[in-house]
Amino acid sequence: MSDYIHIVDGVPLSLPLGKIVCVGRNYAEHAKELNNPIPTEPVLFIKPSTALAALDGPVAIPTAWGSCHFEAEMTVLIGQSLSNCSEQQAADAIAGIGIALDLTLRDLQAELKQKSLPWEKAKAFDGACPTSLFVTAPVAELQDQQIQLRQNGELKQDGSSADMLTPVLPLLVYISQFFTLQPGDIVLTGTPAGVGPLALGDELQLSLSNKINLSTTIVKRI
Repeated sequence: MSDYIHIVDGVPLSLPLGKIVCVGRNYAEHAKELNNPIPTEPVLFIKPSTALAALDGPVAIPTAWGSCHFEAEMTVLIGQSLSNCSEQQAADAIAGIGIALDLTLRDLQAELKQKSLPWEKAKAFDGACPTSLFVTAPVAELQDQQIQLRQNGELKQDGSSADMLTPVLPLLVYISQFFTLQPGDIVLTGTPAGVGPLALGDELQLSLSNKINLSTTIVKRI
């Protein structure tokens, strides 16, 4: 069982652990670094609730399927149901923002892509979404958040939500046309450039502007 629970401004919430809707290639420079085309509309995929883990404890990664990469992302916790919503409804439904790791088994993903197969096994495995607590923030600040990740003290990712190809509110509107977002769901809004492989024993520091700053250690999943 995951030790993760939703916490907003230090208060545990009774919201259920829902699905995680992820957005691929929402930063142009990240798409370029992986030699992917820059999309003309959001690229969506889903992780199940079993992918959730607490980011403020050790992060356990599998080692049987090759390289596991870090991708730091700003997260949005959904507090109200959204279906075919407006931007105002989307804004009203945001319960908080945070930071998470979209862990990716990169070798396995490449193998699956080469075979034109779905790549959920590389993105949606148990513990594939270590997630921080959340904080409330004005809607006006959503596109002014700095996302940073340091690996063993070296700055690897340093991006701004201002660089998203699809900003948060239009993104929630778009997602809600395909999937109803429910209370307890989390949206991962994309990762800036600078992703890379993890090694056992790595020390990571992740921050979201001056709102969230935490450290974690990479350990082997047993």
